[in-house]
Amino acid sequence: MSLSDRILAGDRLALARLLTQIENEQPEGFDALSGLFPRTGQAHLLGITGAPGTGKSTLVNRLALELRARTTATVAIVAVDPSSPFTGGAILGDRIRMRDLTGDPGIFIRSMASRGALGGLARTTAAVVDALDAAGFGWILIVTVGAGQAEVEIARTAHTTLVIEAPGLGDDVQAIKAGILEAADILVVNKADLPGADNAVRALQSSLELASGVRRVWDHHGRPEPAETGQAETGRAAHEVWAPPVLRTVAVLGEGIGEVVDAILGHRSYLEASGGRVRRDRERLSVEVHALLRDRLLAEFLMSRSRAELEAALEQVCSRRASPRQAVENLLAARA
Repeated sequence: MSLSDRILAGDRLALARLLTQIENEQPEGFDALSGLFPRTGQAHLLGITGAPGTGKSTLVNRLALELRARTTATVAIVAVDPSSPFTGGAILGDRIRMRDLTGDPGIFIRSMASRGALGGLARTTAAVVDALDAAGFGWILIVTVGAGQAEVEIARTAHTTLVIEAPGLGDDVQAIKAGILEAADILVVNKADLPGADNAVRALQSSLELASGVRRVWDHHGRPEPAETGQAETGRAAHEVWAPPVLRTVAVLGEGIGEVVDAILGHRSYLEASGGRVRRDRERLSVEVHALLRDRLLAEFLMSRSRAELEAALEQVCSRRASPRQAVENLLAARA
């Protein structure tokens, strides 16, 4: 029986082997994934991001258990941990924190190191998610590195993106910076029993109101509310607008988890009703294709030039005889 057949039969060891091959960018792993790819597109991808200390791992624990209880679908968790810039190693701490999920055969946890990739995800995260999707998981939770404001790439990968905040980790406008609010479909203020939680909620709600310009006409259960604004700024009908709810949780106590799952299920219903799921799938695959094409073309170009040519171009830049852009243009012109 082939590796792909074993995975489709539910063999978790075969799945783990394929994920390792993909992470190590081995050709046999990508060949197997190509055969499995027609079976993808069924899972709902849930992205979870937030700064360190917001309690992402604890919240993911609770969400996975609640999703299993409410939907009975299997859940896969892809936890991306930062790699050391010095040794290249990673602690994979999220996996350590999620040990209490290992007793459920319907939950599969995969940790992966970022390996220097920016944006909160690893370079092969999309391929790993595709493999888990093909393996039949109904929910795939993608937990980002937790490096802070740069983690907006998750919004182009997931169907639903949760941005986790917590009081006491900075000023009240920290989450407004660098597109974090734009990345969120659902905002969660975790550790809501701590001082400052009310201020954090108010700041997020005020920022969302200023950014949207329209009233929310879908509630977080996915039910339409009466609309008064007619058309959204994008020209789409008002019933196509989703404004992210701001929810409170105390994940260590399990408080507020049901409301977050309500919002997740509501957003999934909204995407299906509005056609947003198809649009997000197309955008996600477009980003993946462009990234692979960029990497492949760069690798082929570097292989086509000698080390001496590349060093000469770099020397021109270091000696200030050419700008980086001029050096690249000269390399491209020489190849032509």
